[in-house]
Amino acid sequence: MISLLFFTIITMTLTGSQAEFNTTLSVTVYADLGDNVTIPCHALQEDTFGIPMLNGIRVKWTKVAEDESFNEDVLVGMGFHIKTYNNFDGRAFLQKANEEDASLVLTEISMEDAGKYRCEVFTGMEEQLYEVVLEVKGNPNNGVVFPYSPSGGRYHLNFEGAEQACRDQGAVVASFDQLLEAWKGGLDWCNAGWLSDGTVQYPITKPRQPCGGTSNGPGLRSYGRRDKKLSRYDVFCYAAPLTGRLYWLVQPDRLTFEEAEQACIADGAEIAKVGHLYSAWKLESYDRCDSGWFADGSIRYPISRPRKNCSPTEAAVRLVGFPDKAQKLYGVYCYKDDQ
Repeated sequence: MISLLFFTIITMTLTGSQAEFNTTLSVTVYADLGDNVTIPCHALQEDTFGIPMLNGIRVKWTKVAEDESFNEDVLVGMGFHIKTYNNFDGRAFLQKANEEDASLVLTEISMEDAGKYRCEVFTGMEEQLYEVVLEVKGNPNNGVVFPYSPSGGRYHLNFEGAEQACRDQGAVVASFDQLLEAWKGGLDWCNAGWLSDGTVQYPITKPRQPCGGTSNGPGLRSYGRRDKKLSRYDVFCYAAPLTGRLYWLVQPDRLTFEEAEQACIADGAEIAKVGHLYSAWKLESYDRCDSGWFADGSIRYPISRPRKNCSPTEAAVRLVGFPDKAQKLYGVYCYKDDQ
């Protein structure tokens, strides 16, 4: 009721000022999971007094919920001053292809980005409003979910830190549905981690005392929604199928972390991220019993064929640890994108 009244007042006020109030509700754009997308919004060329729109223009983007009390701020911009919010921070931008362009660019699209977006353009007494629906294509479960904790150890990430940790490793925070599918596929992990809906959960296929007790059956153990700023946990990340190739770089000598980074660059690649490793291991059955550097400073190796001295009991990505980066004891895994 409040929202309806609010829009009625704006319409009457702006009409009385001979200004325009435009609403477009039928536009739909599509994006593939993990890609970037541009959500269009174009201001009128001039205001009612013939002044170019860019003078004093203010743009606000909002992700609209079914119950508008749960709307999410995405971006607010005026001139060179841009502010982004929450999950959109660092991956929402204004395209600004020309003076009338207020289109929103979103990077690293996840299933949670799907929905209705509202663009509001303010110029003095005039407001233009557009609503665009974003549909995300692709199977949200055709990638791999993996647990992640940084070098600082277990339970160091608030929600924002969890989002950044996954992004740094070529992934996004996993959704509940993605974790559920991973559990159905056998994922068993006793450390609780953030999911994209702000809940904290962990998957158990083999009930045991330290992991929620033996009286509970297999399933997802949930701590419910936690304080996104104050609570500290690990995170479950989701990595899409690779668009390139992960490989072991053959070198005559062992490398420090800095030498490992430079060796991959010299080979026309980058040092591989943990998300690259899990995708190659889970989706491509990548297997190599050599410990190597990764982009987060960790040492890991992937085993898809369990054998003596190389993960004898199960297929897994093995974590050796986060050693001193000056140590010259390991090789390196590189990643080269085909796109």
